[in-house]
Amino acid sequence: MKLRRIFVCGVTGIILAGGRLLAADSNPTNAVAATGAVYVPDTSHQNDPLPDGVLAWNGLTQETTVAADAGNACFVFSFTNVSPGNVAILDVHPGCQCTTTELPPLPWIIPAGTNAQFGVTVNLAGRTGMQIKTVNVKTEKGFKQLILKINILPPVIPTQSDADRARALEMAKADRQAVFRGDCAACHVKPGEGKYGKPLYDAVCVICHESKMRASMVPDLHNIKPPTNVDFWQTWIAHGKAGSLMPAFSTADGGPLTDIQIASLAGYLNMKIPSQLPANK
Repeated sequence: MKLRRIFVCGVTGIILAGGRLLAADSNPTNAVAATGAVYVPDTSHQNDPLPDGVLAWNGLTQETTVAADAGNACFVFSFTNVSPGNVAILDVHPGCQCTTTELPPLPWIIPAGTNAQFGVTVNLAGRTGMQIKTVNVKTEKGFKQLILKINILPPVIPTQSDADRARALEMAKADRQAVFRGDCAACHVKPGEGKYGKPLYDAVCVICHESKMRASMVPDLHNIKPPTNVDFWQTWIAHGKAGSLMPAFSTADGGPLTDIQIASLAGYLNMKIPSQLPANK
């Protein structure tokens, strides 16, 4: 049996590899009295798979469905120490920076027969569709991977009557920036917040350019006649086109998109819709 001798608060003790105090003798020259055994985790198995019969979880995989505009997805993992001795949790490490955990100070000692829980939050800014995240829990008995599944619903597009659609069209003809204000912002601004590239295209471009109800004066982006390149798309997105329904999306022109969002959208469009004619250099 592996033994270790430690000196804590004036008491010399023999500690087993599992962390239990086997024996202790006081130091008469030290006036500090012993206050109890100190549990020292054995870290020699922390990189091994956690065997059965140690921690019983409420579920190793948790799944939730959230609305398109949800800022975060929250989970709670509960577990019980079903082993005959203490179990020390040494580290809980999310698989990416968008995932955070709520934990007490580590190492976290879970006595035999007791249960505990911790929270996990996933930041969903700019994300769409199904998201799968992981959290790795490392204990002195081994490690276990937890899985989070988040189904982000597509944005809900408010239905419009023919009269509403005609009224909105007239407003856009009078002021192409009107789509970013009032009730129109729910469809043309809110869905694009925090998104880039394809998710941004799906959020703010598809509604007009690929809709079944696409107005006749709204061009089909897949059949653009002039040659296109990144600069072409970036100029159109940022500044729009005077005398048309195409608004200026740049914040400098009163739109909702940052320069980085516009650059990501132009790059995606240049890849998705290759120029039908050689672009001017």
